[in-house]
Amino acid sequence: MLRTALRNVLAHKARLLMTVLAVMLGVAFVSGTLVFTNTISAAYQKSSEKGFDGVDVAITPHKSDSGSGVPGPTPRLSQQVLDKAAKVPGAASATGVVKGFTALADRNGEMLGDGFSTLGGNYYPGPDGKDPRYTLTEGRAPKAAGEIALDSKSAEKGHYKAGDTIRVSVNGPVRTEKISGVFTTDDGNVAAGGSLALYDNATAQKLFAKPGQFDEIDVKAAAGTSQAALKSAVDKVLPQDAEAATGQKLADDQAEQIKQGMSSMQTAMLVFAGIALFVGIFIIANTFTMLVAQRTKELALMRAVGASRRQVTRSVLIEATAVGAVAAVVGMAAGVGIGAGLRSLLSSTGATVPDGPLVIEPTTVLASLLVGVVVTVLAAWLPGRRAAKIPPVAAMSSVHAAPTTRGLVVRNTIGALLGAAGVALVLYGSGQGMDGKGPMAFGAAVLVIGVFVLTPLLSRPLIAAAAPVLRLFGMSGKLARQNAVRNPRRTAATASALMVGLTLITGMTVIAGSVQKGIDQMASDGLKSDYVVSMGGAGGAPRPLSPDVAKKLEKQPEVTAVSPLRQAPAKIGGKTDSLTGVNPKAIKQLVGVDFLDGSFSGFGGQKVVVDDKTADSNHWKVGSAVPVTYQDGRSAKLTVGGVYEGNQMIRGVMVDAATITPHMATVTDFQVMLKTKGGATEANKDALTKALGDNPALQVQNKKDISDGIAKLFTLMLNMLYGLLAMAVIVAVLGVINTLAMSVFERSQEIGMLRAIGLDRRGIKRMVRLESLVISLFGGVLGIGLGVFFGWAAGELISTGLSTYELVLPWGRMGLFLAMAAFVGVLAALWPARRAAKLNMLESIKAE
Repeated sequence: MLRTALRNVLAHKARLLMTVLAVMLGVAFVSGTLVFTNTISAAYQKSSEKGFDGVDVAITPHKSDSGSGVPGPTPRLSQQVLDKAAKVPGAASATGVVKGFTALADRNGEMLGDGFSTLGGNYYPGPDGKDPRYTLTEGRAPKAAGEIALDSKSAEKGHYKAGDTIRVSVNGPVRTEKISGVFTTDDGNVAAGGSLALYDNATAQKLFAKPGQFDEIDVKAAAGTSQAALKSAVDKVLPQDAEAATGQKLADDQAEQIKQGMSSMQTAMLVFAGIALFVGIFIIANTFTMLVAQRTKELALMRAVGASRRQVTRSVLIEATAVGAVAAVVGMAAGVGIGAGLRSLLSSTGATVPDGPLVIEPTTVLASLLVGVVVTVLAAWLPGRRAAKIPPVAAMSSVHAAPTTRGLVVRNTIGALLGAAGVALVLYGSGQGMDGKGPMAFGAAVLVIGVFVLTPLLSRPLIAAAAPVLRLFGMSGKLARQNAVRNPRRTAATASALMVGLTLITGMTVIAGSVQKGIDQMASDGLKSDYVVSMGGAGGAPRPLSPDVAKKLEKQPEVTAVSPLRQAPAKIGGKTDSLTGVNPKAIKQLVGVDFLDGSFSGFGGQKVVVDDKTADSNHWKVGSAVPVTYQDGRSAKLTVGGVYEGNQMIRGVMVDAATITPHMATVTDFQVMLKTKGGATEANKDALTKALGDNPALQVQNKKDISDGIAKLFTLMLNMLYGLLAMAVIVAVLGVINTLAMSVFERSQEIGMLRAIGLDRRGIKRMVRLESLVISLFGGVLGIGLGVFFGWAAGELISTGLSTYELVLPWGRMGLFLAMAAFVGVLAALWPARRAAKLNMLESIKAE
């Protein structure tokens, strides 16, 4: 049986090529994903480890509230701690570290560092006058205010050298600094595409901390002293509000963070690899169904001479194992190329990736081989089992047996139950808010399986609906329709492959378009301001903005109203939170909020307005007294003057900025809102940008800019999704080709007869193409329908957190997806149609 199975593999090389391609693509995606993420993760880990080469023990302040629970100023380390650390037994040196946001402008005024990590720091010279963290390659270290040293990568990007001047922004106002030198560094942020500017220690402390204070202290061990021994010595001199960790632990922690950060990307990419493999299962099952059908008589003879059902099934599975192993090896090799290509693609987009070799771990090889073989064997098991069940006499008298009525009834009943359960779970999840994510995801999976099981039943009425159009093509159209429904199970498996991909694409497109419409509406309803000014850079927490920005904007002739948004940590009603300081005279002109109770009337001084959720959670209403402990420890009572309906843009406790400013350790804003004469115009935007010194770090955005910025994220996500799902569509194309090739093989005698009675080669080609088109459009209609349903259901969840969410059906894109399904059908039919037209008429008639 083993020899027979292997001979059968070699005897059907052309048809098995389809299966090999399908499995290979899925495996290549899996191995490519693992190679890419492992390579990038290893490169970043190696880079981060280099950054800790000069750090044996790092001292950092406790990042927590003071013992009284009052939000205190950002914790720092004093010069006294640094001096004590430098003198502990086993310490060779101690370096004080200060860092903060610093934007650098290139020659064109654009920000260097791509917003990834735009940092400034201190050059802390040791006894030899050098900072061991940085190696100067040009010029000298900064020695006074007005000088900076620039990392070599940023200097190369911006075409700067020692002696040049550069425009810099730390918290808003533009500073022009002289580049005293250029240095190299192992800092992982710089290696990943960020920028780093160094000031002399006194200037850096003034900009990022306070004189005599540090964010971190790095201690270098003397020769013969271990990191653990040095940490024990340092622990003895630490104040209560500081802690120490070894450099090795910091490196390990950062490596783990990088690994976790890459795991989300890896998971997302593996999901799409799984989708490609799931779609490939249909092709594999169809291929082995075809091969088993071709060998039905052969298998019957083997049964007649003594082979058991188990041996027949085993022979099919041996073939599948051989095919899967070949596909897995080829896919693994292709995956290595994909991994290398993805890294090059990432670099070409402007992202700087640390250098490092391709990482091919044993788990990657093992996973690729297992995935290829297991998926192929699982897909081939059902056809093999079905072939073994056919009685030898029945097999000798018929090439293939039609499914029994009982079998179809059982299948349709199971499909209907699964479909109903899936719909019920999705509907239940859609009504549970964000808590319904689990039931909805499970229900979606059950519904897709249910529709797949029901597809043979659905194929007849849906394909019949195309009959009026097919009649326009005469006899070819009529035959195409009959052929499409002749074997509903095979048609269903082929259409399902396309359905899965289009379901995901359509669902994500519906969600993205609807969310974007909701965000546009929110910006329109929530913001009355013409512009919002904020610091640029990477996403995450808002960057601190100098209060001078708001003061400068107030003086501009085109500005009619200005309000800073100033956040101050405080203890409000017994809970640690923050207050948002605004200009009480201008805020009603700048935000559009609906008050549920009270208003902006009398707002200012000790009178505040709060959003509805905050008010509900604290049981506040208009007139309620709110106890507050400010950042400096002083207490006061605020009075609620209004409760408004909050949203993602405007929410929290709004208070007069003049009330909280005296209590802030460092006065900074995170945004400035303003209105201008004539509204949001290009002229006004240019005037504001010029008034702010053409600052590369400042963003002057109108409502459309804010919406477009969010839209870019969705567009990027959708484009990635489309690219990844293209793999599933390619596999689906192979599936349609496979089905048509199988159909042509089974109907060789019929095609010969059609040719004999007058249907020309062009008619044969048209018949096969129309059959392919009908099957593909059938899958496309199912996929788009399911995608719209899932998009609507997911939108019901999103609407609980985004009140302005509105379902948007992208009719244009859905039409494009349907056209893509039709194109898939036409493309897939090229080879089978040509092959059918070339069949020899007499040989086909004689074929069994």
